Amino acid sequence: MTQTTEFKALTGRARSAQQALAQAGPQVRTQALQAAAGVIRARSKTILEVNAEEVETARKAGSDAAFLDRLSLNQDRLNTIADGVAAIATQSDPVGVERRTWTRPNGLQLSEVSVPLGVIGVIFESRPNVTADAAALCVRAANAVILRGGSETTRTSALLAAAMRDGLAEIGLPEDVVQVPPSSDRAWVTAMLETDQGGCDLVVPRGGKSLIAHVRKHTRVPVLSHLDGVCHAYVHEAAARDKAVRLVLDSKMRRTGVCNALETLLIDDACAPDLLPLIADALMGEGCALRGDDAARAIVPGIAAASEADWAEEYLDAILAVRVVAGLDEAVSHIARYGSSHTDMIVTEDAPAAAKFLNAVDSAVVMHNASTGFSDGGEFGFGGEIGIATGRLHARGPVGADQLTTSKYVVRGEGQVRGSWPR
Repeated sequence: MTQTTEFKALTGRARSAQQALAQAGPQVRTQALQAAAGVIRARSKTILEVNAEEVETARKAGSDAAFLDRLSLNQDRLNTIADGVAAIATQSDPVGVERRTWTRPNGLQLSEVSVPLGVIGVIFESRPNVTADAAALCVRAANAVILRGGSETTRTSALLAAAMRDGLAEIGLPEDVVQVPPSSDRAWVTAMLETDQGGCDLVVPRGGKSLIAHVRKHTRVPVLSHLDGVCHAYVHEAAARDKAVRLVLDSKMRRTGVCNALETLLIDDACAPDLLPLIADALMGEGCALRGDDAARAIVPGIAAASEADWAEEYLDAILAVRVVAGLDEAVSHIARYGSSHTDMIVTEDAPAAAKFLNAVDSAVVMHNASTGFSDGGEFGFGGEIGIATGRLHARGPVGADQLTTSKYVVRGEGQVRGSWPR
């Protein structure tokens, strides 16, 4: 069989399983998630052993430190994964919620009610935690999910998916709510994107430029894109010095290989002579390489020269682009030109300046005096996320269970008709 034929078989099983999941009700879905969290904890030793083997294989193949960090699990990270599944279990069920109700002049009562999307395909690279996050959020919203992870952690992802499937089975729900293609061959990605009849209702890609280019070339189904995280911090002239240093340092160096990590620092020329050396010293002290424009290099001579390409680069590493700007308007213009509509932050004690920035920057997440590291489904209280949507359709920002539903309209009448009968 071709991958397309096999993929249709996967989605056929997923659709049947999704219908059973939706009919089971909120409490049963909660129990399944609680059971899955317990299975992940019980199997932590095996999951970590397999992950360590896959990370070592990637290291021997020449993967850099930032990439290896994205692949790696340790006990704390695995505990966070299990805790995230358990947290999603405690959330209010987003299915069957009346979003609004109204009555027409003719007496018809209308309701907009939340319903599952159906079968969701998730394509992701490197981060095995996405397996559990995406599966748990889909279960919470009564969706089935087909997960195609990166080749470097195929076995780790398979173990996490198996834990989710076993949690479902323990409560009597069909395992095929969560499925993984039999290999990490990119042909499965193409099949997921091109199968518009009998395939997925929505595909969520999470990955680098090559994956996104492949998605744009092949997709025939709705896509909720998770694109580059070219995140900015703008240090305004009214920024508090210690706060600015702390926020930039945390946004960049807490974890450099994640999509909400800071990639470009913009700083006002009014405060740069005093403040940029402090920020640069803190960053370089943590091992961060800086690439700056002429003005930044004149203030901190140790900064390397930035190229035009640096302003749009998602480094996912301990590298930061630095530019001195002539005020808020220039900062906003820079973000509009080079940003990826992911997450952008202003550091200032000037409330009107903050309000102008938050209103003018058209990104999925905008922040005032808060680390970009908080642009995260778990930090938003979603328990996890299926991705950070950077487009404008259906959902933006961290995508949790609520964002994995759509609407249907329920109309209740008492015999109303539009025509005149008999004619």
